[in-house]
Amino acid sequence: MNIKPRCGSTPAIFAALLFLSVGDTAAAAGDPKRGAQAFQACMACHSVQPGQHLTGPSLAHIWNRKAGTVEGFLRYSDALKRTDIVWNEATLDKWLANPEQFVAGTSMTFPGLRESRDRQDVIVYLRAVSEGKAPSAEPRRGGMMMQSRKVDLKKAPPTGQVVSISHCGDTYTVKTADGRTNKVWEFNLRFKTDSSKDGPLPGKPVIVGAGMQGDRASVVFAAPSEISSFVKQTCQ
Repeated sequence: MNIKPRCGSTPAIFAALLFLSVGDTAAAAGDPKRGAQAFQACMACHSVQPGQHLTGPSLAHIWNRKAGTVEGFLRYSDALKRTDIVWNEATLDKWLANPEQFVAGTSMTFPGLRESRDRQDVIVYLRAVSEGKAPSAEPRRGGMMMQSRKVDLKKAPPTGQVVSISHCGDTYTVKTADGRTNKVWEFNLRFKTDSSKDGPLPGKPVIVGAGMQGDRASVVFAAPSEISSFVKQTCQ
């Protein structure tokens, strides 16, 4: 059916279409402030500080960089290193939507961002980070904001400075510099290493809390070789 617009309706229709077009363009452009908020969920695995690698690489200078080439990061999947991907708006949009679908065999365990606006917000935020113009993010209401920088373990208080660890049965006994003795079920105590500038001093491991239940902890050493020599098998 051919329906003719009423007199005077064409300008209104044109204005509405123009408004929708501008709105779509603005949405596609993204908002770096919203992106900074959304990126808080990524901070457990990615830092935006140059050279500070976590589970994933630092994203400080990701824009227009070939995938799998950040200096000092050694945990890229072979699948990602074999690609010729360069990170920009188009490639980051596909990656953030579904990393496994975009690069089969990637080691990044992330289900993706379904909403296009969320992806665009994160993308413009990462571009702003690369250009040194990133906005800061406010902590989310009702919770703690993930920290983008690791704690300097060399400055740990006496409550975190481990002076001895003994193992007996299924229990580790951890003594700290403040004179306290903590008994931890062996399944709840993790041994980790941190060789970065924020890691502990050699021979000076630090215990940090882990998990939401308060009954888990990690002892962080400066190097793997320290672990076996530091833990003593004794039931005294």
